[in-house]
Amino acid sequence: MLINLQRQLRAFTHARDWEQFHTPKNLAVAIAVEVAELLEVFQWLSDAQASRVTKSKKDMARIEEEIADVFIYLFGSQMWSGLI
Repeated sequence: MLINLQRQLRAFTHARDWEQFHTPKNLAVAIAVEVAELLEVFQWLSDAQASRVTKSKKDMARIEEEIADVFIYLFGSQMWSGLI
């Protein structure tokens, strides 16, 4: 499964010529940016309001997208650093 995911991610980034940008610093910054975008969904909400976010299809779609972005950059940073 991981090998298949690695292949897909490498093909995706190669097709866009993004390898040149995948330095440890850039990937760390990208992770931080994507986590900030995830947090933005909850910004200024009370705990009660935040717990109701799951009932909003729009908010959940954004949360899913941001979590996927975080995962891709986390996985990519591990892959490009040679840890996996």
